[in-house]
Amino acid sequence: MSRAVRAVADRFGWGPAERRRPAEHLPVDALFALGMFLFFTALQHGVLRHAPVPTLLVQSGLVVPLAWRRRAPMVVFGAVATVAFAQWLAGVKTPADGVLLVALYTVAAQVGSLARLLAAFAVLESGIVLATVRWSMHDRAVASFVSLSAMAVAASVIGTNMRSRRQHMEFLEDRAVRLERERDQRAQLAVAGERARIAREMHDIVTHNLSVMVALADGAAFAMERSPDRAAAAMRQTSSTGRQAMTDMRRFLGVLRADEPDALRHPMPGIAQLEALAEQVRAAGLPTRLEVAGEPAVVPAAAQLTAFRLVQEALTNTLKHAPSGARAEVRLSCEPHALAVSVMDDGAGTTPPVTPPGSSDPHEPYGPHEPYGPDRPGRSPQPESPSAPARAAGHGLAGMRERAAAYGGQLTAGPRPGGGWQVTTVLALATPEAL
Repeated sequence: MSRAVRAVADRFGWGPAERRRPAEHLPVDALFALGMFLFFTALQHGVLRHAPVPTLLVQSGLVVPLAWRRRAPMVVFGAVATVAFAQWLAGVKTPADGVLLVALYTVAAQVGSLARLLAAFAVLESGIVLATVRWSMHDRAVASFVSLSAMAVAASVIGTNMRSRRQHMEFLEDRAVRLERERDQRAQLAVAGERARIAREMHDIVTHNLSVMVALADGAAFAMERSPDRAAAAMRQTSSTGRQAMTDMRRFLGVLRADEPDALRHPMPGIAQLEALAEQVRAAGLPTRLEVAGEPAVVPAAAQLTAFRLVQEALTNTLKHAPSGARAEVRLSCEPHALAVSVMDDGAGTTPPVTPPGSSDPHEPYGPHEPYGPDRPGRSPQPESPSAPARAAGHGLAGMRERAAAYGGQLTAGPRPGGGWQVTTVLALATPEAL
């Protein structure tokens, strides 16, 4: 039903702009029609004395339809033109014929169809010709025709310009609304991206340090009776690792707070801190060899942080999943346009098993390494459970891939041909920094 009403309204020139607020147009247009009626009545006070009835009828027929001129401009123009033609046939001359210019202006301003505007202009121009022939044929006929035609053209042009201006304003308003919506969406995406970055940083800091502390505590408990000195050293290293974790967290969270002036004094970790990271992993019982080729100074600070986090996560997973006696090796190749990162161990790497039901991460970075054995230095024996899954679900690999993808790198993780596990990626330093 609504489509049919809309089609009929569009056919008669009642376009979308006119349907927007019809209730608001009617009172204003009604007052305008009343003002026009009083104005023309004052102009014809002399004629009303001799023929009041036909004059008022013709004047009312011409002026009253203007009350609906913006609700149905083509219908109003047709009604006014019909009354004007009947007036011409009856030979009643009245200045109220000027409402035809108002009706034509309304058509030009409200109707978006050029064909309808040209049709309305042709009807008015025909009326001008008929009026000129009947009432001005012997008295400046050419001047009357030219002046009336010029007024018709002016009404059409002014109405068209008003319509173009209104459409332009509507376009600007719509564009402002869309820009505001896009700004809000970008802000939401930025917030989501920042949350993901914070989650990755906190995951790397907490997971690595807690894994080292757990390994040291297990080793201390295992060596307490046989070697108290080694147990005490492991506990001291545990305390140092915990303090380092607190420092890293305070440093990272301080960067997020504007009221933390000391945060800027502590640079984020980079390639220079990898040796301390390797030493920390060695203390936890995983012999680690670090090799850095090239000049680290050419690598941007954000890319260095990405490389540090990738190595930290890879070593953490090796520390948790590699069998006893495994050794790790970290290699970095620093070039002006690329940074190659490789972390590998010589443990027994095999094809990763199928993700257990309910696991949230189908890409756990390490395969079915055996639990920590009693012979591994710094490790305590782990209880074996045949019902325990071969690996735990996590988000380490997903975070590593996101970090690598920010620099156009594709991270690969899997078993090595000769045994063990490896994680490799190449960061393109020519791309904009992600952090």
